[in-house]
Amino acid sequence: MTYSPAGTARDAATGNDIAARAERLKHIADDKAMLRAVAELTRDLGTANPRIFWTDFLLSALVGYAGLAIAILASPLWLKLGSGFVSVLALYRAGGFIHEVSHMKHASVPGFRFGFNAVIGVPLLVPSYMYEGVHNLHHARTRYGTDQDPEYLPLASMKPWTLPVFILVSILAPFALLFRNAVLAPLSLVIPPLRKLVVERYSGLVINPEFRRRPAEGEARRNWIWQETAASLWSIALLTAVLTAFIPLDAFLIFLIVVSAVAVLNQIRTLVAHLWENDGEPLSVTAQFLDSVNVPPPALMPALWAPVGLRYHALHHLLPSVPYHALGEAHRRLSAELDPDSAYHRANYKGLPGLAYRLAKSTMRRAA
Repeated sequence: MTYSPAGTARDAATGNDIAARAERLKHIADDKAMLRAVAELTRDLGTANPRIFWTDFLLSALVGYAGLAIAILASPLWLKLGSGFVSVLALYRAGGFIHEVSHMKHASVPGFRFGFNAVIGVPLLVPSYMYEGVHNLHHARTRYGTDQDPEYLPLASMKPWTLPVFILVSILAPFALLFRNAVLAPLSLVIPPLRKLVVERYSGLVINPEFRRRPAEGEARRNWIWQETAASLWSIALLTAVLTAFIPLDAFLIFLIVVSAVAVLNQIRTLVAHLWENDGEPLSVTAQFLDSVNVPPPALMPALWAPVGLRYHALHHLLPSVPYHALGEAHRRLSAELDPDSAYHRANYKGLPGLAYRLAKSTMRRAA
């Protein structure tokens, strides 16, 4: 027996049990008309524009670091808070390019991987090797939503307390990354069992605690080595500078607060990137799409909390190789072309509050 995407949407809207929704999700057949339109209408959108990439990325980083500097150096509290807020948003946007690095054909924007890591990846302790080779598994047809997906948890069917814990744990991200790079990475070079642990458990930006990363090979391994070395040296130098008072403690704390805030904002965005209703079984492409979220215009706030194309997360699952700056045009074409009853329109949502409420309601119903 098969179920239509429309049926799944109605079940979700009426608040049926999450187990029933998960079961229906598994039986959604692919919407061939939608998938055909996606392929035909977006063929010319797959090329990254280097000018857009570099300008957006560098301006975001410049604003972010300028805001951080003002937050550290300014005296009035209102100026510290205001510039810190701007810094968080701008560095969050600049950091979002790690997602593009994991998908892009690097010949299309020469040097961008190095530029990202030099400007954002290493300084903010998230070099791109921690995402490359990991995020692509989230897009694997047979891995999405299973225990082999590094970026999926069945949050909708988990206990209510898991949601605040999911967000609050990200506050500790800069402390964990500093410890990983300054302590664990050097020690793992001389302690093989520790190296195995570091590679498998502490070398990826993942949310699935059961995921184990495999060692990289070839060019990916070379990229991993130089990025990890740079992050380790930077972390050691940063901590040494603080311990020797070369960098004032209050300046270091402001840096940690800003990085923590960036991590929390990203975790909140992750919380509403999917509906998280799969119970671990492989899904059709259309089912994966419907378990994911678009937050398109006219909503304005997603431009801040889901930047660099992340507001089109469901569409990205259909077009993982299309650069972020082309997703808006792809969405416009598909919205205009596809019939109102197409599955495509059922992945569009108004904003973060409604999505967060839906997820929280599911967990509360599960607890009851």
